[in-house]
Amino acid sequence: MEPAFRDAFLSRWRKYFGPSELPITWEYTDADRGAELARPTEDTRCLIDALEAVRKGKSLRFDSSSFGCAGGKYYCGYSKALRRGIEEFLSHDAAGEGERYKKTPELAGAAVKQVPHVAASARQLVFKRWDALTAEDDPTVAVFFASPDVLSGLFTLAGYDESQTQVVIVPFGSGCSTIIQYPLAECQSEHPRAVLGLLDVSARSLLSPDRLSFSVPLSKLRRMTENMDESFLITDSWEKVRKRIST
Repeated sequence: MEPAFRDAFLSRWRKYFGPSELPITWEYTDADRGAELARPTEDTRCLIDALEAVRKGKSLRFDSSSFGCAGGKYYCGYSKALRRGIEEFLSHDAAGEGERYKKTPELAGAAVKQVPHVAASARQLVFKRWDALTAEDDPTVAVFFASPDVLSGLFTLAGYDESQTQVVIVPFGSGCSTIIQYPLAECQSEHPRAVLGLLDVSARSLLSPDRLSFSVPLSKLRRMTENMDESFLITDSWEKVRKRIST
């Protein structure tokens, strides 16, 4: 990433969002990028849990051996199929056991088929916090872990230069699918949208109660950054929100 863009975003983020948490980024690459190889443990079987370290500034890289969850491995593109019985898991089996996110296994199966799945394009998936990016990095997506007030700003900024009203999608899927596969699919669109995620009940206990994810393709984030200084962020309306964010 060119340092000028990295630093411009940092400056404007601090100006308009104060002490709000910086986004993390990810990219597929065969290079190590100075990141430590992630290993699953009993405490970090879920990708969302493992990313807590990245949010604190540690750079991590994941390969096919880094996942303690079959779903995480699949939605990061390092396996070709989900676990057998995923329909019953998301709904319930004959004995009534299951997560009950969908009324019937048939509905669950139909929903799963709509979740994007693109195979990993390189040996590793590297995660870095924004301020750890170097000129060698080439991130694909930025992921914000944001409070409602910050989400309000990101949501409005995402639609600032668009006439469409559906510039942010809130799709059904696992937590990891909403920060990897759905944003990756949007990167391939002529008009990429942001993805609001981490509404997955299974992942919620791994997060503070006031955080959701907001994942943005880098091409869209560049436009959002360029627009900051002329957008609603300079109005009195946002200033009231910004002061609350900063307290």
